[in-house]
Amino acid sequence: MELTINIPALLFPAISLIMLAYTNRFLALASLVRSLKSKYEDGDKNAALHKQIENLRYRLRLIKNMQAFGVLSFASCLFCMFFIYLEWNTFAEILFALSLIFFMISLIISLIEIQISTKALELELSSLEELDNPSIVSRFKKKFDKD
Repeated sequence: MELTINIPALLFPAISLIMLAYTNRFLALASLVRSLKSKYEDGDKNAALHKQIENLRYRLRLIKNMQAFGVLSFASCLFCMFFIYLEWNTFAEILFALSLIFFMISLIISLIEIQISTKALELELSSLEELDNPSIVSRFKKKFDKD
């Protein structure tokens, strides 16, 4: 298959959109960190808050890595297009492959971060509702036990 300048150009909108989504996730987390910081400084230092802070630290590291691999993917794509322009096809193909790999790594890290964010939401809900296990099965058990 001949690598033309149009092929890496197809990745540009995808990478740009995913970077925008990552930035939005980062901004939402930054807002949450600030609100938790004010809660912590006001004297609310319970165990659930500590778990949330630990979870947020890990998620921030993941988002940083997601963005880093997204930027590497974007840069590899740009250099690929530059080498196609110079007609250095071997380097262009290697850089295109790297761009795809970096993009895939970024998406995998994003999937991990999404899984962890749901765990954070479960922590938040359990602290609000004081549930030991917020699963559907336990909810049904509690409902039938009350009746």
